[in-house]
Amino acid sequence: MTEHLQPHIDIALRHARFGVTITPIPRLEIGVGQTTSGTSPCLYRSMICFILQGSKDVAIRDNLLRYDSAQYLISALDLPLSGQIHNADDGRPYVAVSLVLDPALLAEVASTMSPVRDVDAPGFGIAFNPMTPPLRDTLLRLLALLDAPDDIPVLAPMAERELLYRLLQGPQGRLLRHIAQPEGALGRIRRAVEWIRDHQHKRLRIDALCEASGMSRASLHRHFVALTGLSPIQYQKQLRLQEARQLLLTGDRTASDVAFAVGYESASQFSREYLRQFGASPVRDMRQLRQAISRPAMA
Repeated sequence: MTEHLQPHIDIALRHARFGVTITPIPRLEIGVGQTTSGTSPCLYRSMICFILQGSKDVAIRDNLLRYDSAQYLISALDLPLSGQIHNADDGRPYVAVSLVLDPALLAEVASTMSPVRDVDAPGFGIAFNPMTPPLRDTLLRLLALLDAPDDIPVLAPMAERELLYRLLQGPQGRLLRHIAQPEGALGRIRRAVEWIRDHQHKRLRIDALCEASGMSRASLHRHFVALTGLSPIQYQKQLRLQEARQLLLTGDRTASDVAFAVGYESASQFSREYLRQFGASPVRDMRQLRQAISRPAMA
């Protein structure tokens, strides 16, 4: 599979730096990195991810799943998960391309295809599927536009529509069609997730969340847990802890200051939940992270 993706890798590395690069193609990003030690929290947006080189572990419902260039990932909604990237077997860096999904465009493309009746709600909000030659070829045409930036405004939308068409034809077409349906269960949970993210620093009000999603308490809880693996309160907690970790890493504020900044009313509760989530207290976790970050620079 890797030899088929070498042209994709060459283009990606010509236009990306270490870390995440936002490309001139709308919603298309390139990630380049080296093997990390242990899993780290990350927010999976509603997107498609194609690994071109290396592999990634994703912790889902207490299971650690690994995928590589032989598969692609679809995330139906924003999910706070944990992951770990790995270099290729020969030591070359991890390279991946992600495209954030546009529900309106998905609906437009789906409307041009033969109608399919999807009665049941989708299962979990993340799915892995085998990479196919048509998808690989379409992705290459999209990436190649980075070498011809003047062509992007005209040709990128065409290539993206073809990519979505191929995906809608694939085994997760049902999941993608549900993303395009704002009044379906997935669309309503996407609205609930958006509401939580917009109010993550405030006390979670289930009644307001039900109103935002247009669901009853029982229906909201059932579908939210099925799609995200978390209750709404657990989801908000994950967002707060991930934000807190970033604030601690990039700033010089104390753990107590960060706890209140992300919405905690008790610094001691924050410390307990941080320890439970990351396996170390905030101070010790920051010391370990900064040591891990500094090692490559000293090598």
